Amino acid sequence: MRSISKVAPGWWDYTTLDRELLDDAARLTADDLLTLSRPGFTVHFYDTLEDFYLAEALEYITAWRQATPEHPAGICGPIGPTEQLPLVARLVNELEIDLRHAHFWGMDEWVVDGKEAPYDFPLSFARADMELCFDRIRPDLRMPRENIHFPAADPAAYVASWDAARCVVMQGGQGDVKHWAFNDPPRREGEWIDNPPPPSWYRQLSTRVVDLHPMTVMQNARTSGGGVLQNVPSQAISVGPQETWRAEKVSIWHAGNHDNPFGLRLTTLMLGKQIVDTSVPMSLLAEHPNVQFNFFRGGIGTCETMMH
Repeated sequence: MRSISKVAPGWWDYTTLDRELLDDAARLTADDLLTLSRPGFTVHFYDTLEDFYLAEALEYITAWRQATPEHPAGICGPIGPTEQLPLVARLVNELEIDLRHAHFWGMDEWVVDGKEAPYDFPLSFARADMELCFDRIRPDLRMPRENIHFPAADPAAYVASWDAARCVVMQGGQGDVKHWAFNDPPRREGEWIDNPPPPSWYRQLSTRVVDLHPMTVMQNARTSGGGVLQNVPSQAISVGPQETWRAEKVSIWHAGNHDNPFGLRLTTLMLGKQIVDTSVPMSLLAEHPNVQFNFFRGGIGTCETMMH
């Protein structure tokens, strides 16, 4: 039987992995991460935050420029990070990019009282996307509102929207629990009490309402709400692996704000060595044919002990 989680005994998470793998990850230097690139998985460093967020914003532009009337195209993007979003709007306006055939998919959204969070919810992801990006684009350049797809508690329309256009790239960040979007580890219960479910089971999941691992709730309170835990929902809607595998490329952006130095090393090691375990959902991306990890070098940090 696998180890019990150190933080949430009723859940699977990375603390249930073999100690040798965890120690191997902690020993990696920043330069070691670069050596983990392989066919289908690329590790890239940026030396400044300006370059980092500009490169992230340019992925939107590159995707949207491929959209034509016959072949609409788009990007799936996260909230967290958000620093790229105003840059996207500025680039669209300055380069006068016509978005009428472009698409955008939001990755996830909170669930409040059984429904997707309303637009006026303080932590609303849809509102963040609109206010930080889409509302800043010149009206004559904006994509039609029906081309902006946000997930809902009833995901049918959102899932169907993936047939409307080609997803050139899915962006994401990485949370403390090693998820992309809100693809959190599952609970440790039922047939998964002794071992986490196999990757083949997890890969079948589509966009859905998910229960959030306690680490995820605490992280979002820390990064988005000043630590006010009671304001963070315990459920969310997440784009699923099924939709993720429809994206031609998955691009994960590690600025060093949403996960710690150890977490950045662990998932890079697992993808580089193609170690797949559903207690670390990000590791499933080792099976995707085109993944890139993007690091701000100054945010990689160290796993050395430091007393504060």
